[in-house]
Amino acid sequence: MKTMFDIRQLLKSYGAFIYTGDKLADLELMEDEIRELYRSGVLDASVFQSAMILLRHEISKLR
Repeated sequence: MKTMFDIRQLLKSYGAFIYTGDKLADLELMEDEIRELYRSGVLDASVFQSAMILLRHEISKLR
């Protein structure tokens, strides 16, 4: 994962379209979805880790 676009595309490929109009809420929902995909065994550890790092960075910028 290199960009937020990559994360959105990954989530879309699994049928998760996230847009609430609130950027922080979107990022938190994306984080939840990524966690659930990892727990379900769909994502491998490296994809999970890179996505979470990127999401946490973006969340920290908004807070």
